[in-house]
Amino acid sequence: MATPADPPKAEDDDLIAQLRAMVAAFWVSRQRNRLILLAAALCAVIGLTAYMQIRLNAWNRPFYDALTRKDLPAFVTQLGVFAMLAGGLLGLNVAQTWLNQMSRLVLRKGLVQDLFREWLAPLRAFRLANSGPAWANPDQRLAADAQHLADLTTDLGIGLLQASLLLASFIGVLWEMSTGMFVKIGPYVIDPPGYMVWCALLYAGTASALSWLVGRPLIRLDAEHYAREADLRFELVRVSEAAEAVAMYDGEAAERARLAATFDTVYAVLRRIVGAMTRLTWVTAGYGWFTIVAPILVAMPTYFAGQMSFGELMMIVGAFNQVQSSLRWFVDNFPAIADWRATLLRVADFRRAVIAMDRLGEHAGRIALREGGSAVRIDGLCIAGPAGSVTLSEPQIDLQPGERVLIGGGHGEGKTLFFRALIGLWPWGAGRIERPVRARIMFLPARAYLPSGALRDCLAYPQPASAFSDAAMAAALADVGLDRLTGNLGKVHRWSRHLSENEKHCLAFARVILQRPDWVVIDDALNFVERQARRRIETIFMTRLNDVGVINIGHDGGQPGFYTREMMLVLDPAGPCFAPTGEV
Repeated sequence: MATPADPPKAEDDDLIAQLRAMVAAFWVSRQRNRLILLAAALCAVIGLTAYMQIRLNAWNRPFYDALTRKDLPAFVTQLGVFAMLAGGLLGLNVAQTWLNQMSRLVLRKGLVQDLFREWLAPLRAFRLANSGPAWANPDQRLAADAQHLADLTTDLGIGLLQASLLLASFIGVLWEMSTGMFVKIGPYVIDPPGYMVWCALLYAGTASALSWLVGRPLIRLDAEHYAREADLRFELVRVSEAAEAVAMYDGEAAERARLAATFDTVYAVLRRIVGAMTRLTWVTAGYGWFTIVAPILVAMPTYFAGQMSFGELMMIVGAFNQVQSSLRWFVDNFPAIADWRATLLRVADFRRAVIAMDRLGEHAGRIALREGGSAVRIDGLCIAGPAGSVTLSEPQIDLQPGERVLIGGGHGEGKTLFFRALIGLWPWGAGRIERPVRARIMFLPARAYLPSGALRDCLAYPQPASAFSDAAMAAALADVGLDRLTGNLGKVHRWSRHLSENEKHCLAFARVILQRPDWVVIDDALNFVERQARRRIETIFMTRLNDVGVINIGHDGGQPGFYTREMMLVLDPAGPCFAPTGEV
């Protein structure tokens, strides 16, 4: 399995399959019609631009002939023609720029919406994050890579379309103008039909082949570069989030060394990219400089033989440059093509891996999970975990709303695994679980989660804040001892960093009080609440919320009489195992 330190190899992937998958995703995107309209407008604008450039190329002959004859009236007339042609081309250039930028935005919006939809489909993000280090930090691919792919696809696609239309427009012109042209090699005179066209094809084809041979390593280097940059950003975010802990341990020097080592990997791959770009520049820049004189050298025998005027020569040079400019699109854009190929590889690979999470462990045994009713029933449950199987001390249990159950277990005995199995996040194993639908059961993890936004959004999560009154929210906060926050319901803050661990868990229980589900399943979260707040919460469950069932997976510590039933988790290292690897 690939890791961030070993990015996927470009040569091992099927470009056609990746493109087919991305096009299929685009076709069902909500942005499809807008992008098609923009593409049609771009085709029209680029087509008009090609027509105007043909007119501009034809203008070369009378303009330079007027200069040769020193014909001032004809010269002034041709300046007026040029002004009209240049004005029209200027307007078309502005329109093309606007359409280009809008296409970037719409394409990125469609791509990001697709990645969000696939990534946040039920259970996928969780499984992906736990299927190996290669997918632990998807932010690079969802943000930077998606934007970069949209920008490159738009620019390269428009450039290719423009080059194709110009080639189709000018190759006929150049073929017709090649009539009578020749090259003399010793005693032989060669005058094939379309002489200048064949010269342009040979010239551009040679440069394209050299660019591919010299620049091909850039594809792998670009993919590796993005992987290294993702590692660096992850380390920076990690240090930023843990700044307080780093300061407490006096760990700045250690973190600085770790960041420097991570940056060194970025620097190393960038050095290799610099070398590859330098080698490629010998080809692309040399080709570009020689292009200045190439058409004149090719047309020189005919011109010096007196069979064409200076104006005709400049017209032929202009047409040749347009044709070979279209043909050299690959040469001029090879670094961007390599970058696009590497970015497509990362985005398509991520999207494929996200979708593949639905098939993760498809050949392993599955726990039958049924939602409905108000009771919680567990029958013959055996959870296949990385370190063995986890079972309950009672193979069959039938719990009714209002029961408060403690499910204990020592460290490493599968408490979180059992918690995930009840949710449905961990389906591997055997047996059956019946529980209410998700809307009627709440799960409180060991690490309290507070989304970004206003405090009322945190309290109502995942429901909309409009579903509850401010008075009900304030009462729920007061019930758990968070009275000081009642005036901040509308305040937008990073509450996960603003509140202490005790306050975050208290807010999670305030969420339960506010939303009043049939059941609440707790992954040891009560042990993170201060004793006085815990007593207050337990009292509420024993009085006003005595019809709400409680399953606490953790250690004891509650007040006497709180739990109506107790049982234990049992870990069997020799039992069935399952560890997700991300390979399907």
